[in-house]
Amino acid sequence: MIKNIIFDFGDIFINLDKPATAREMEKFGYLETTPELTSIFDSYEKGLLTSNEFLNLTNTIFPKATKQELINAWNAILLDFPDYRLEFLESLVQENDYRMFLLSNTNDIHIEFVKEYMGKEKYNRFKECFEVFHLSYEMNMRKPEAEIYQFVLDESNLDPAETFFVDDTKENTDSASKLGIKVWNLRVGIEDITDIKSKL
Repeated sequence: MIKNIIFDFGDIFINLDKPATAREMEKFGYLETTPELTSIFDSYEKGLLTSNEFLNLTNTIFPKATKQELINAWNAILLDFPDYRLEFLESLVQENDYRMFLLSNTNDIHIEFVKEYMGKEKYNRFKECFEVFHLSYEMNMRKPEAEIYQFVLDESNLDPAETFFVDDTKENTDSASKLGIKVWNLRVGIEDITDIKSKL
């Protein structure tokens, strides 16, 4: 029996345009993701770099770009957060059938943009739906590393067999399933988080 639900954020609640950042950075000479860039991006999502360090490092690779242009390109991935998803989430909270958690690979620049875009009231409504709001850059861990799922399970004393995890990235759900967590790899554009009850 499922008692706990762990939700991803991007493309589960907030819509994403995943190629947008690369597309925007082509203006500055970006051609493809290199091991150096991947390392910088992953370290930033783990909170191992401050936003300033992240921008400085990225700026050394793309010296034609201003820091504001880099921020704008970085945030280009983030689209809208439809009200119906927040209302659905709040209805789940009202039913009180599950303990609910957020687990997102994200970073300080994205979260600050989301807060500003959503507005304080809507962002707080969203955050208050969860018992714990896990953000990778605050945890110094990121999906799909097994340690991040184990941390969430241990911190809130969750039984993996009673825990359901929804994420749009198969690599992430595959990793969680190896720990015995029940998973749903949501297919963006085909399925929606409002379908979750049929998956539990």
